Amino acid sequence: MSVTPQHLSGNEIRSKFLSFYAQREHQLLPSASLIPEDPTVLLTIAGMLPFKPIFLGQRKAEFQRATTSQKCIRTNDIENVGVTKRHHTFFEMLGNFSFGDYFKEQAIAWGWEISTEVFGLPPERLAVSVFHEDDEAYAIWRDKIGVPEARILRLNEDNFWASGPTGPCGPCSEIFYDFHPELGNENIDLDDDSRFIEFYNLVFMQYNRDADGNLAPLANQNIDTGMGLERMAQILQGVPNNYETDLIFPIIKKAGEIAGIDYAGSDEKTKTSLKVIGDHIRAVVHMITDGIRASNVGRGYVLRRLIRRVVRHGRLIGIEGEFTLQVAEAAISLSEDAYPDLRKRENAIKAELKREESRFLDTLERGEKLLAEVIEKLKQANTTVISGEDAFKLYDTFGFPLELTEEIAAEQGLTVDIDGFGVEMQKQVDRAKSAHETIDLTVQGSLDKLAEQIHPTEFLGYTEATATSKIEALLVNGISQEEAEAGMEVQIVLDQTPFYAESGGQIGDRGYFSGEDLLVRINDVKKESDFFVHFGKVERGTLRVEDKITAQIDRSCRRRAQANHSATHLLQAALKKVVDEGISQAGSLVDFDRLRFDFNCPRAVTPEELEQVEATINTWIAEAHSAVIEILPIDDAKAKGAVAMFGEKYGDEVRVIDFPGVSMELCGGTHVSNTAEIGVFKIISEAGISSGVRRIEAVSGPAILDYLNVRDNVVKDLSDRFKVKPEEIPDRITTLQTELKNAQKEVDNLKGQLAIAKSDSLLEKVESVAEFKYLVAKMEGVDPESLKTAAERLQQKIGKGAAVVLGSTPEAGKVSLVAAFSPEVNKKGLQAGKFIGAVAKVCGGGGGGRPNLAQAGGRDASKLPQALEKAKADLQAILG
Repeated sequence: MSVTPQHLSGNEIRSKFLSFYAQREHQLLPSASLIPEDPTVLLTIAGMLPFKPIFLGQRKAEFQRATTSQKCIRTNDIENVGVTKRHHTFFEMLGNFSFGDYFKEQAIAWGWEISTEVFGLPPERLAVSVFHEDDEAYAIWRDKIGVPEARILRLNEDNFWASGPTGPCGPCSEIFYDFHPELGNENIDLDDDSRFIEFYNLVFMQYNRDADGNLAPLANQNIDTGMGLERMAQILQGVPNNYETDLIFPIIKKAGEIAGIDYAGSDEKTKTSLKVIGDHIRAVVHMITDGIRASNVGRGYVLRRLIRRVVRHGRLIGIEGEFTLQVAEAAISLSEDAYPDLRKRENAIKAELKREESRFLDTLERGEKLLAEVIEKLKQANTTVISGEDAFKLYDTFGFPLELTEEIAAEQGLTVDIDGFGVEMQKQVDRAKSAHETIDLTVQGSLDKLAEQIHPTEFLGYTEATATSKIEALLVNGISQEEAEAGMEVQIVLDQTPFYAESGGQIGDRGYFSGEDLLVRINDVKKESDFFVHFGKVERGTLRVEDKITAQIDRSCRRRAQANHSATHLLQAALKKVVDEGISQAGSLVDFDRLRFDFNCPRAVTPEELEQVEATINTWIAEAHSAVIEILPIDDAKAKGAVAMFGEKYGDEVRVIDFPGVSMELCGGTHVSNTAEIGVFKIISEAGISSGVRRIEAVSGPAILDYLNVRDNVVKDLSDRFKVKPEEIPDRITTLQTELKNAQKEVDNLKGQLAIAKSDSLLEKVESVAEFKYLVAKMEGVDPESLKTAAERLQQKIGKGAAVVLGSTPEAGKVSLVAAFSPEVNKKGLQAGKFIGAVAKVCGGGGGGRPNLAQAGGRDASKLPQALEKAKADLQAILG
């Protein structure tokens, strides 16, 4: 009997799926963050990712069954977004999971039941695939479910899931919807996406693969499934692609309204741009909601790239101004019922979008202009490849993304030399490489090999400054060794240590290891997995594995770090109190001699607010608030009001640093026992470091004296130079500035007079064509402003029908050009701005201005004679 598919909204599909499995004893869990706990991936890319530690046996499952609708981001096929029917960057994966509970037969039965009975898909329109060796799954589909053999297809390795070269793995079985069952069951090709769409994947994790590739049955067999929400919506809503479902199309419609176009009546190129906007803006609002901020690295770069693609495709369909806030509102409205945090963080979403869009529109204007020049040169040279050097210049100088250069190039039938771009990028990396290089021990594998032989380091540093410890591992240049002699740079792992390892913005302790005729100076400590790696140099004696040594931290450095770390906590509390309660930490550095605190804030902090923040902190210091340090369950800590860094991952139990009535934060760093130990706090600077992120640098405690000594020496030096008292220095500097300003005005005036005097001698070079007179000449060493003055004066002196073009090289490597046209010349169709801009291109530059007067610049002074020849020829041709 044929079944009619239900017409369901996206929200109804999600709700029915979750309810179906919740009624079958599955724990209903919320979507995990797009910022994954798994350090091996940048973003949450699959519904199973939050459960990966369970599948790998690293964590015990709290429930035997679970069901979720998981937000996911994938950008590996970003160029296909909007082009194909169902490629997305953001999508929702509906899933049901079993951790050692039910297996194949039950998973298949429920998969068929929800597809046919809940969603009403006709059985005759469904086909399934199984791994070609999975006879068990094949038999279940055929004998238990009743699917005809012709519609059960055996596939190869594509239907076998693995988490990696080794570990849990197993075969898959997929369910496909057939849009054209009338084509029959002969020669079914499930790869034909015009006929079939795969909407439900069932993974049967039943094996463990060893290093030799051998498969052995797992003690606990698991189920991991995924149903694409957007794909099921396409099927049930009867639309030709995922973009025209109610999950995305309202955003597309809004973008079309802003652009003044209708989606249905648009060409394919326009439809693609609308789809890209609809897809990407969904990704963007969810990423910002989960705490991701635009940047040039990691997931922040993914966000920035998506926002820029939205803006770029908006321009392609004719949207000139800012528009992302309007489409973001449409995206928030669509999803806020399922994800209430979208509305709660609406202000953060829109503030981030506004900053990024505004900045990128400026970038686009500059970059597109230069890219257009590059493309024009290529066409003139009859070549089709944009050089890596040009692409990198766009990226490095104008912030123009490589991907955008590639997109625009492709629109013009051109390509980009990606390898050449990589060479230029590497040159920059080499130039900027820091002299301090750390060795990634885990990458080299040294600690991985030792991990099974040694125990994680026990940290004693919260209460102890000295400890007797055993050398568990000794590495020289990242390679495991049994001993190291005086003069060698070493990395050391102890069984227990008082040394704090760099974490949470606080740098690692300094100090030394000592023993009989042994001294090792420790200058840094880093944490690699569960091991504290001490970086140092053997200064005396020989160090051997399993030796007992005395580990002693530098107490003075520790006190400085403690003061600065506690001061950052007070700083965050003061900023929230004085500036904005919504301020949150975006990063920090706790050094021995200073502290740095980065925070999210859409505006600069005023000088008055900074004074108030500083005064508030020093008041708290003077009030001598004692620290209360506790280890609490995470939920209890949050219930008490402890501040967590947004996006940071915390365990079930957390360390809470509480200065009662002042500040309470989750933190693993070292701190003073009383605010009075900080001594005094001083803000050095406040500035913006990126869109919406500000930075305060400050000093506290003993470091204040160092800071004051430097300032005092500067003041003494200035007093000696100016022969004034310290308090008179500002007035003396103001006087000097006024004198310098007046002198500069006088110099500029003289330059202008000199240029005018020089220009009079050019009148004898005026030429005529028809009823017009024109002058094209070079004036040596004249600055742009004086050149402009000379051009205007010459045009007025020549009179009616005058066109003047002057060029100069005011300094090495720079070209200045000016055009001054009379109204009669303008009527002939010549505009000074457009004319001089075209002339400047010869010198590798550009410019523009009003129809009667315009300036331009260039970078290649050697081409100035050619540029002036072009100007002369063009004037003769047009005016003649």
